[in-house]
Amino acid sequence: MIHTENLTRVFRRRDGSTITAVDRLSIDVTAGEVFGFLGPNGAGKTTTIRLLTCLIAPTGGRATVNGLEVGRDDTAIRRQVGLLTENPGLYDRLSALANLVFFARLYGVEDPSGQAARYLRLLGLWERRDEEVATFSKGMRQRLALARALLHEPPLLFLDEPTAGLDPEAARLVRDFIAELRRRGRTIFLCTHNLDEAERLCDRVAVFNSRLLILDTPANLRRHFFGRQVVFHLRAVPPDVLAQVAAQPYVQSAEAIANKLMVRLADPERHNPDLVRLLIAAGADIQFIGELRHSLEDVYLQLVREHRSE
Repeated sequence: MIHTENLTRVFRRRDGSTITAVDRLSIDVTAGEVFGFLGPNGAGKTTTIRLLTCLIAPTGGRATVNGLEVGRDDTAIRRQVGLLTENPGLYDRLSALANLVFFARLYGVEDPSGQAARYLRLLGLWERRDEEVATFSKGMRQRLALARALLHEPPLLFLDEPTAGLDPEAARLVRDFIAELRRRGRTIFLCTHNLDEAERLCDRVAVFNSRLLILDTPANLRRHFFGRQVVFHLRAVPPDVLAQVAAQPYVQSAEAIANKLMVRLADPERHNPDLVRLLIAAGADIQFIGELRHSLEDVYLQLVREHRSE
């Protein structure tokens, strides 16, 4: 669906110096995937979206969107993508329905009124359809802008910070709608600062800061950086048991903290029973066992810190 090879965008400042916003980006996004694009402010995420939606031209490399070449098939690409920007422009003096009908006509939708009504209902705005957009909250505006991006049924949707600044209820409604689009097989390119949101919605995530730092599934990223850590809660840690556990060939690391034994394993499902038997034989009273789960946020923060240190 999206393919880039060394995609680059350089901007020239007024003083003649240059800044590279996107540096040799090479990624592939498959059809039906929710692809998360994560990075700090100023990392070049929005610039990447502008490149892929043909709003600006690359200064190097190449990209294709649904088989169409950026820089050659720009008009055709724009017809096949939907775009929700962080600050969507809507006509404040028009009603919600009039806004969508207007944009549906620009897209060449066969039934503008019917399509506008469909998405107003799907996004919970039908009861407010005749009210001016100027009276809408930020969350309602965001939902209306999402409806606008979907009017022409694009196979690929670009979402730039879709829940930024929304209250929890509005943010959840937008996330639920994105999840529904995912279930229907829509391809979504999602830029977000909300790491919990990315972890729940995205099939794969790319961490980006002018250049690509890493790309994988959230689960693989957590395993890559932190492994899997099992916590054995004991009544007390018997003498020498830590050394016995650490000596096992399948144990990556082990440490005792108070009455807890923290053990890093590559395959807990396979080796947890072995450790339970070892602990019981050593006289340990096991109260319960859990797994310490690191979040995608932990991975992201470590990557960004490493990149800054470089």
